[in-house]
Amino acid sequence: MSKLKVMVLGATGVVGQRLVSLLAEHPWFEITALAASAKSAGATYGESIAGKWHTPHIPSRIADFRLRDCVPGEDVRIVFSALDADVAGPIEEEFAGAGYIVCSNARNHRLRPLVPLLVPEVNPDHSALLKDQKYGEGGIVTNPNCAVSGIALALAPLHRCFGIKRVAVTTMQSLSGAGYPGVPALDLLANIVPYIEGEEDKIERETKKILGTQKKASAIRMSAQCARVGTAVGHLVMAAVEFQRPVSLEDAQAAMTEFRPLAGAGLPSAPAVPLHLSGNPFRPQPVLDANRENGMAVTIGRLRYDSAFGLRFTLLVNNLIRGAAGGAVLNAELLMTRGLLT
Repeated sequence: MSKLKVMVLGATGVVGQRLVSLLAEHPWFEITALAASAKSAGATYGESIAGKWHTPHIPSRIADFRLRDCVPGEDVRIVFSALDADVAGPIEEEFAGAGYIVCSNARNHRLRPLVPLLVPEVNPDHSALLKDQKYGEGGIVTNPNCAVSGIALALAPLHRCFGIKRVAVTTMQSLSGAGYPGVPALDLLANIVPYIEGEEDKIERETKKILGTQKKASAIRMSAQCARVGTAVGHLVMAAVEFQRPVSLEDAQAAMTEFRPLAGAGLPSAPAVPLHLSGNPFRPQPVLDANRENGMAVTIGRLRYDSAFGLRFTLLVNNLIRGAAGGAVLNAELLMTRGLLT
C-alpha cells in the first residue's frame, strides 16, 4: 500500500528525534515535513540536532530536510507532536482545526473528555471519541505520561481479571524524562531529587482515565510519589496493588503473561509480548531492560505477596519509546487499522 504522509512538530527535541528515527523507515508512514521553533526554521534538520543528546541514526534524506514553522499547510494526514507543553496546546488545536489528525505526546489535551488518551493494548475503544470532537476531519489523540504508559499496561490485565481497588506507586524517573538539556548535573550528581512538578497528579489522573470507560474514569484509588534519578533512559516503578478480592500470585502472573490483546492485529510497532515477567530478583534494570522489544515492552519483576495491599511488583518502561515516541506511533497505527485516518 502507499504510505501515509506525516509531519513531526518539535522534531529537534529528545522525543522529536525519537519520533523521526521511528518514522524514518516505517512501513506505513512517510515523513514529508519536519517543524520546530521559529529560531530553527530554515535550517536543515541535520544541522539543528548536531551535538544534541545522543541522536539515533537519521537517514541523509531526512537530515537534509529544511525545518518548517509549526503552522498548518503541509500535504500530510497525520501530525506527530513532540512540542513542549508551554506551546503545544494552541498549535495542536490549530492543526486539528485545519483537518489534520494530531498524535500528541504533550500533556495539554490528555484529560479533555473527548480526547482519547490511548494505550492501544488497554483502551483501543477510546479511539472512537475522535468522531465526537469539534474538528471535522481533524482531531487530537494523545499518549499518556511516560510513567503512566508502563503503569497502565501492567495494571490492565490485573484490573480486567480481578478488579483493582487501590494502587500506590513510587517512581524513579530517568534524566531523559526531563528533556534536553534537562536537569542540571550538579542537582543529580550523587543525589536524588524527590519531587517532579506535576508528575504525581498526572500519574493518578491519567491512569484512571485509561482504565475507565470512554466517558468515565475508573474509580481506582491511585497514590503516586515521584523522584528524579541519575539514569539515562527508563523509568522504574514500584507498585503495590489491592484487589476487590484475594488474588494468588499464580493467578496474577498468569493474567500478566497471557495479556496479548494486539496479537494478530498486525500493528508494526506493537510488541509481541507487551509484559515480560522476570524471576530474577535483581531485574528489571534500566541498562539491561529498557530496550526490550525495541523499547515497546514493559518488564516486570519481583512479583510478590504484600501484607498491606495484597500484591507488589516492580516495572520498567522505556520513557522515550513506549512512554513517548513509540506510543504515539502505535496510536497512529491503531487509528489506521480502525479506519479513523481516511
